[in-house]
Amino acid sequence: MRMTPLPSKISAYFAGIFCLRNHCDLLEGVVREYSALVDANALLAMYRAAVERPFGFLYIAILAKNTAVHRGDVKINIVDTPGHADFGGEVERALNMVDGVILLVDAAEGPRPQTRFVLRKALEAGLSVVLVVNKIDRSDARLTEVVDETYELFLDLEATEGQIDFPIVYVDARAGTATLDPDQPGTDLSPFFDVVLSHVPPPIYDAEAPLRVHVTNLDSSPYIGRIAVCRVASGTLRQGAAVAWCRTDGSFHPARIGTITVTEALGQIDVETAGPGEIIYVSGIENVTIGETLADPENPQPLPVITVDEPTLTMAIGVNTSPMAGVAGDKLTARQVKDRLDAELVGNVSLKVQSTERPDTWEVQGRGELQLAVLVETMRREGFELTVGKPAVLFREVDGTLHEPTERLSIDVPDEYVGAVTQLLGERKARMEDMANHGPGWVRLNYVVAARALIGFRTEFLTETRGTGLLHHVFEGWEPWIGELRARQSGSVVAARLGVATPNAITSHKERTTQIVGPTEEVYGGMIVGENPRPEDMDVNICREKKLTTVRASASDDTIRITPPRRFSLEQALEYIAEDECVEVTPAAVRLRKVELDSGARARTAKKFKHTQA
Repeated sequence: MRMTPLPSKISAYFAGIFCLRNHCDLLEGVVREYSALVDANALLAMYRAAVERPFGFLYIAILAKNTAVHRGDVKINIVDTPGHADFGGEVERALNMVDGVILLVDAAEGPRPQTRFVLRKALEAGLSVVLVVNKIDRSDARLTEVVDETYELFLDLEATEGQIDFPIVYVDARAGTATLDPDQPGTDLSPFFDVVLSHVPPPIYDAEAPLRVHVTNLDSSPYIGRIAVCRVASGTLRQGAAVAWCRTDGSFHPARIGTITVTEALGQIDVETAGPGEIIYVSGIENVTIGETLADPENPQPLPVITVDEPTLTMAIGVNTSPMAGVAGDKLTARQVKDRLDAELVGNVSLKVQSTERPDTWEVQGRGELQLAVLVETMRREGFELTVGKPAVLFREVDGTLHEPTERLSIDVPDEYVGAVTQLLGERKARMEDMANHGPGWVRLNYVVAARALIGFRTEFLTETRGTGLLHHVFEGWEPWIGELRARQSGSVVAARLGVATPNAITSHKERTTQIVGPTEEVYGGMIVGENPRPEDMDVNICREKKLTTVRASASDDTIRITPPRRFSLEQALEYIAEDECVEVTPAAVRLRKVELDSGARARTAKKFKHTQA
């Protein structure tokens, strides 16, 4: 068998371990310098809007996407992946499309836990690595220390000698410059591309092998339907050609290719043929899924099915069952929710959906709270009304012993908050790995902690650090169950009946509780309207109005001062709720409620549980 390199096409993998600002800056520099675009800014804005999803007030990359630039007669395909570990499925399937990795790290922050995750996957795949140190223009840049930390990370991940011997490029993405010597400022991105071309190997293929095209991602169009994002492993694919569709279940079906599209800069163009190493968009096969192969109909040889790590977190998602169902949304039925979850599984290989005892509720399993919260937020914006349960970790048995997932946690805090943070993590039975000064007045703490201990931790962490602390975590592995952990110490204030919250009722409880609803807001029996500092729940009539009397009062007596209510984002609400509580999610509101709305039923359940414990 004769193996032939393909010098005219190089696929590169662009690891998204950086914030959105740096990503767009570097991409803009690439587009401006090596493509014939008339308006790069407009295309970049379109790119941002197309591939990123807003969450709260931030924009985070959650999908893998690709672009392409030309360097002389060489085409370089660049695949960008999310850096957040919750969306690691995008990283794992993107590794099947590339021949090398560009590892981008911050010149001040250095490698983060997410860096460890994507780098481990790249090293396991045997890909060559190019280290790019970005933001070298920062006043607090630590170039030497960051490079040393990266070398330590490679050694910790047991990289081979060839993998550790990586080239280093220093980049100021905002200015669009790169240099191999940090003491010599760059003028453009030429050094970056020169290193990529010299270090990343071109695709290797067998010139005599039959056609094999691997489906690695999915897209859709309202005009032509489902689009398969593929990489050609061998052979040549042509428009309108008949192919063998190799399904994941081992079956073979005849199919015909529709259109073939390739990426040019941030746009796409139609082509008649595509050869080995090319990343293409293929239409015409309606039910194609990730991991399948389009092969030669005379000699079908399927490629290995893409596999990803198993989920570690689960959450119940069902239809909205509150008395306010149908007020804000238009997608309310179990069939609509199930169809939407099934559609999500088509393009998201890291999610699993399982049935429950209830016909209108499903168990959704994923990598982390953020991934599941983004799914719920997306469905909410599409008009769905949902009831979402508290996230919980998945356990497994290893050699007859119960194991649970653990996370590697990295925290950066001002030194005055180190004591408070260590106390919070000590209560959660976290294991400190190391602690070091990280810049003037800042300390970096590295822990290994049970995944379930981090549920609800972010809110407390931000409160204790006055919003100044930074935390990152990534899946570490499985360890024996560490025992019971401290649960939420406060109880809930629960509305007793349907109605409208009144200023008089809110004022009567504001000294004893923390309110999460404001005046004139609609409430219902079983809805959580506040937080009780005591562990037990408290039922209140939040709709009580002030009684009228015949005694005249001064105007000052009628003035009621109300503290603004505490508001929860979707992610904060999921972290906050207790085991017997859930979150009502609609396009207009996020409400906290009890799973059982009837107060009598809740009292009987609590009495039965107390009797059982005794």
